[in-house]
Amino acid sequence: MERRVSIFAGLLTILLALGALSGWAQMTFAQAGLPASSPAPPANPLKVAELKWYAANTTTNIGVGSEPNGVAFDGANIWTANFGDGTVSKLRANDGALLGTFTIGAGVEPYGITFDGSDIWVSNVAAGTVTKLQASTGKILGTFTVGTNPSFMAFDGANIWIPNGTNTLTKLRASDGKNLGNFTVSFSPMAAAFDGADIWVACGGTSGGVVSKVRPSDGTVLGTYSVGTAPTAIAFDGANMWITNRGDNTVSKLRASDGTTLGTFSVPALPYGIAFDGSNIWVSSSAGVVELRGRDGATLGLFQTPSLNTAGIAFDGAYIWVAGYNKNIVSKF
Repeated sequence: MERRVSIFAGLLTILLALGALSGWAQMTFAQAGLPASSPAPPANPLKVAELKWYAANTTTNIGVGSEPNGVAFDGANIWTANFGDGTVSKLRANDGALLGTFTIGAGVEPYGITFDGSDIWVSNVAAGTVTKLQASTGKILGTFTVGTNPSFMAFDGANIWIPNGTNTLTKLRASDGKNLGNFTVSFSPMAAAFDGADIWVACGGTSGGVVSKVRPSDGTVLGTYSVGTAPTAIAFDGANMWITNRGDNTVSKLRASDGTTLGTFSVPALPYGIAFDGSNIWVSSSAGVVELRGRDGATLGLFQTPSLNTAGIAFDGAYIWVAGYNKNIVSKF
């Protein structure tokens, strides 16, 4: 009899505790003693599924080739363009395992890297070429001549767009690398991005900067819009273009539909790469990696890496990857 009473008492305690938790879960912020401004969970369900609704506070660092610069995600793996040794590295995204190191060429200086849904494209600064690799094997499928100092490229669903130091934008057909045109844009184009309809190109040196909106069908410049000094990278968030301005330590936000400036946000020293995670914007810089709220550009955090010179940055659906140029690593947040 005493054993039955003890079991019943234990069950009653558990039920009461569950009821208390249920009631607490239904409380308002005020009833629970929390400020009304407590943040809601992020909009990106992939991050929630990975239990990553908390702020980034841990970093995994993985060795790659010499002086990694560009970073790209192919749906399963992370690729880095290794400027210093003429290679690209392929890492499995879920655990960072090195799956291969593939030689592009001695002295070609791999810089930008882009995935076209099937293959990997690498821009080679010193050679004035881009190289196409089979994503599954790393086999080189072709090398194509473009302009001087090709940089950060974009894929529009059918073609690869390459900004060149000769103030041109080269369009290559992704299926076979055929040159479909070289189009004049503003001074010193550095990076391109696709917004689902048009190509955007970040251009400008230390005297100022602009971004140009280009029609993919014929390369016509549809508009040119002022941003900060020395724009370096550009990303699309589904509605807006975000641009890092390395020369004045800012990030610009432009409405993609008409180029209207929606904000200019200060970030730590020398912002470089930029990526969108489905909710927020991430910026690499010489001070670390900065997270900005996508809605209003507010700084949400600054996260340190072992590298003082972070470069390219990419999102894999759950984590941010950033190249540590002077430490030969990529860091995973």
